[in-house]
Amino acid sequence: MQLSKMIPEVDTHAHTVISGHAWSTLTENCLAARAKGMKGLCLTEHGPAIEGGAPAYIPHSQRMLPETVEGIRVYKGVELNILDHRGTVDIPPEYLELCEFAIASIHTHMFPERDKQEENTEVYLKMLRNPYIDILGHADDPTVPCDFDAMVRTAGEEGKLLELNNNSTTAHRPGSLPSLKKYILCCKAHGQRVCVASDAHFHTMVGSVEPMMALLEELDFPQELIVNLTKERFDNYQKERIRRIQAIPD
Repeated sequence: MQLSKMIPEVDTHAHTVISGHAWSTLTENCLAARAKGMKGLCLTEHGPAIEGGAPAYIPHSQRMLPETVEGIRVYKGVELNILDHRGTVDIPPEYLELCEFAIASIHTHMFPERDKQEENTEVYLKMLRNPYIDILGHADDPTVPCDFDAMVRTAGEEGKLLELNNNSTTAHRPGSLPSLKKYILCCKAHGQRVCVASDAHFHTMVGSVEPMMALLEELDFPQELIVNLTKERFDNYQKERIRRIQAIPD
């Protein structure tokens, strides 16, 4: 099947009202995913450094949730905030280790001196080397310049993923398309695994990644590198994650 006709079975980036500036509940998100024939959803609430975000202990609270909601497998996680070039984040390790999926992102309104490419790159590499972090969020953002080649190489070395965020194809992140294409082509050249994510802040956005999938088809991106295209492939990554975390020295 053509990529442009496909919906990933797992959306790896979605928010609920717990994030403070999203509009739907977990149940509403899962119902929307089920209606599209999806099988999984990563619950990746914003960390507390964002205005109105979830508390730092949100991964602990998520343990009270069932594994499936409305027939959708819910992978508990966070979108933690990278706060400075030293690599300060707003979710501590004792809570990160409870996650099933953790995104590390720079949000431009709360990140100082983001025009420094070398420093931006180094903090992204630090995140990729953190065993609890699975993926960088929307790192193609041209307002946070960085060395894509270094990031892709490090992600591969660490067995990590890189996110292709559908908002980079829309008015939500204007001017991103040239940078996004460069990012995708760099991932393709290195055989780097990715996740295609909606970054949903309303339930109708869940699984709505058609513009990104069309772009990947245009650029002849290999389907086998899209980890969340099938739940089976994403669950295989989950097994890698468990082994990685189990190998952390006490």
